[in-house]
Amino acid sequence: MKKILLVVAFWLFIVCSALSPVIYAGESQVVVSATGRVSIKPDMAKFGVVVKSDARTADQAAAEAAEKYRTVQNSLRTAGITLEDAPTESYTVAPRWEWDPVLGKSVLKGYSARHTIMVRVRNLEKTGRAIDAVVQAGADEVQSISFSSSHYDALRQEALALAVENARRDATIMAKAAGGRIGQLIEVSVSQPAYRDRPQIEAMAMRAAPSPVPTDIAPAEQDVVVTINSRWRFILSGSR
Repeated sequence: MKKILLVVAFWLFIVCSALSPVIYAGESQVVVSATGRVSIKPDMAKFGVVVKSDARTADQAAAEAAEKYRTVQNSLRTAGITLEDAPTESYTVAPRWEWDPVLGKSVLKGYSARHTIMVRVRNLEKTGRAIDAVVQAGADEVQSISFSSSHYDALRQEALALAVENARRDATIMAKAAGGRIGQLIEVSVSQPAYRDRPQIEAMAMRAAPSPVPTDIAPAEQDVVVTINSRWRFILSGSR
């Protein structure tokens, strides 16, 4: 008899477990999406530097590009940028083809070597000095400057807390308008934070041309934005 009771109890547990999500899903809920936003002033910058060379042979093009690379890297040291903050982003040596209308086909004209350095400036005040240094050192291009903050993680957490506070406030207002109040928080999830480097000089590519006028950089403020989705239990007034 005891064994039969245990079997019955076991099957009742299975049935209740299967039904509980249905009962849980059927209760009234308040669903809210909310955003937290914190303004941020960038304190770091990043930009690309390109050195390149065209020559008759691949070896010659690579050697000339390597010499330019060393000169640019030395100039970055004088501007206070470490080698760790000026790594290679890409490097290519490729044949250079040109269309010959007389022959009616592409003709090999030589080789091109291209070396791209990604420079990170951890002190924003050094940005203009670093740009001037690489230009005067013979860099062929300076590309797309973008800005970021070293305090991003802390500011994201602040934005996340604001998003939850905003969700609770909105849920409370909605529940009250519907004749009740919110209960426990059932579920909360965070969307991918919308933080983007906002380029002050967007997709810039300028030819190297030494200038006696120092380069000034003035980044705009940015926003750290976090969006959450939440579900709260809805309790009708007079209900427990």
